[in-house]
Amino acid sequence: MNTEPVPPTGRATPPGLLLATLVFWGWQSGWLWTGAAMGVLLEAARFIPLRWELTQADFQRIWNFCFLLALAMGIYVFSTNDPGGGAAGTLQASARKVSVSGLDTSMTLLRQLPVIWFLFVAAQFFSAGQAIPLAAISWIARRRQQQGTGMEPEKHINVAYPYFMLCLYSAGIHTNDGTHLYFYGLCGLLTWALWPLRARKAAIWVWCVLLATALTLGYYGVHGIGQLEQFANNYNSQLLARLLQPQTSAEVSRTSIGKIGRLKLSNRILIRLEPLNGSPVPTYLREASYRKYYSQIWQTAGKSDEFQTVVNDVGQENDWSLLPGSTNLATVQIANYLTGWSKESSSAQGLLPLPSGTARLTDLPAFELKKNPLGAVLAAGPGLVIYQAHFGNAATMDEAPDTNVDLLMASNEVSAVDQVIAEMQVASATDREKMLAIQRFFASKFTYTLNIKNEMKAYTNSTPLGNFLLHQRSGYCEYFATATVLLLRELHIPARYAVGYLVHERAGQRYVVRERDAHAWCLVWNSATKMWEDFDTTPAGMDNPAPSFTRPFQDAWSWVRFQFAKFWWSQGQFRKYALWLLIPVLGLSLYQILFRRKRKRPAPAAASAKSVPVDWPGLDSEFYRLETRLAARGVPRLPGESLTHWLERVLVDPALTDMRQPMRELLRLHYQHRFDPQGLSPADRERLTREVNACLAKLN
Repeated sequence: MNTEPVPPTGRATPPGLLLATLVFWGWQSGWLWTGAAMGVLLEAARFIPLRWELTQADFQRIWNFCFLLALAMGIYVFSTNDPGGGAAGTLQASARKVSVSGLDTSMTLLRQLPVIWFLFVAAQFFSAGQAIPLAAISWIARRRQQQGTGMEPEKHINVAYPYFMLCLYSAGIHTNDGTHLYFYGLCGLLTWALWPLRARKAAIWVWCVLLATALTLGYYGVHGIGQLEQFANNYNSQLLARLLQPQTSAEVSRTSIGKIGRLKLSNRILIRLEPLNGSPVPTYLREASYRKYYSQIWQTAGKSDEFQTVVNDVGQENDWSLLPGSTNLATVQIANYLTGWSKESSSAQGLLPLPSGTARLTDLPAFELKKNPLGAVLAAGPGLVIYQAHFGNAATMDEAPDTNVDLLMASNEVSAVDQVIAEMQVASATDREKMLAIQRFFASKFTYTLNIKNEMKAYTNSTPLGNFLLHQRSGYCEYFATATVLLLRELHIPARYAVGYLVHERAGQRYVVRERDAHAWCLVWNSATKMWEDFDTTPAGMDNPAPSFTRPFQDAWSWVRFQFAKFWWSQGQFRKYALWLLIPVLGLSLYQILFRRKRKRPAPAAASAKSVPVDWPGLDSEFYRLETRLAARGVPRLPGESLTHWLERVLVDPALTDMRQPMRELLRLHYQHRFDPQGLSPADRERLTREVNACLAKLN
């Protein structure tokens, strides 16, 4: 059995404070009338006699309901794409910003905390005990209660002041409008709340000076934190721009040509691809292409190759036309990460790996999309994007060749390239014959390897590419693609250097692309069709080592990370399913709250005394008569107050000095009569009755 509950921890707020605070919160959060209605309802508990007899289990159900409500709101904000967080615009966080990171969702939930926990606070205000059992909200207290002997006092708390602080905190989660209205309101409400709690021994002017000092220090402290935050944001943007650069840059591609040793590539999965509706699997996923080569570096031609904004389709926010008017296209679904950072949009950014001839992108949750004349598409959006690429056109996004740059040769490579052309004897052949001759030349006289040996010492006047063409004749895709572009240009055929990935590894009905599948090849201009074509001269039999025994574990972990990324960046349906699963749970919890309790009006004290049941041991104790008599002297027992604490308040009266020790002894006998399994002996039971009557006689 439980003992008498101890007085609740915490005090009730002054009349009107919660109403003013909720109105202030509603004003700052844009929910003025909601806040006012909530405040009126809580303050009405001071005048409305209606009360519910709520048990610990009831409070625990309400606590669980509020927690589930917070979880459901979080999932709702994460899963919706409607402006404002929902069709009705009831939440104020932008869904696009939510998909950038979890920050805006967190801010939305923090702003709505007074609404989420209102039912729990209202349950305290309209409960008969006007306090909440600590075990209803604390797992530790509940555990101790279960492991206890039953003699420990039941602890209660009053959540009025914690809710007041929660409202002030949530009111501060708003856009800075450049004024100090929030600070002034905060100062006024804090003064109102702290006034009843001031030290009575100190002079009022001392309390006022100390409060003013604290508020002044708080103002300048917040101002300093704001400046520090601005500095940190600027620094973080620069830091992220350096650390999170895309793996492929649209402006520069620094090749590994000339590096000695084995080229190390990871098995990390970067892209997941799924053909839709029986569509073919693209061989290449191109990210970018380049025009100018010098000193092992490929670059664009400068301002002429800068990005231009792509406008999304009218009425379709996530659909983008790259080649308008294209039809009868194959479709693949692509999932890849945006690993760069855009300072302009403060979001993730990266080049999209796309099949050749991609004409349209659908279901791409990009905030901004750009393309350049070399066929690169730059997207700013969430960290993970899943979209459909519609491809199959012979035409591409690449603009027609500019002979000033697409036939440009690196001067230090001309000698080696001319020697190879002389060896192939194709100077008078057609363009198609020249291309076939180059392909046969590399296929028959070169090998693919990732391990470049140090054979440059014997050819000190040769460049790394020249050594590859004339002597070593072994290398990886960057060597073959660069050499092919320069050979074609020297043969007066416009060509460009392209980078991206090969698609070849199947995983069930889908395909995965790893970091080691990164590839470089050549784009060649077909003068007959007036289109750019992929031209890959890298020999077959790529130098890929056998998979290690750890690859299945790495792939499993990559899949887990991918699923989490889908959840975090709102690219899957899990959140919506989770929301639908939570709705029945919320409904069941609300049903238990509403229909398992009956409301009760507090009965008069006299009626309560007459209706005291005698079924439980100790409820027939004469000490209750003594309690009633002492309460009539003007010191009634407070709701939730134990007899021990109440008696000590009573005995402060100087007129009861002689009765202090006898009454304490009577209380001890009363507790033993009520809670000791052995109860009182007949002698002690008679003693309790006799001494209570004696005390009542003295009081009369």
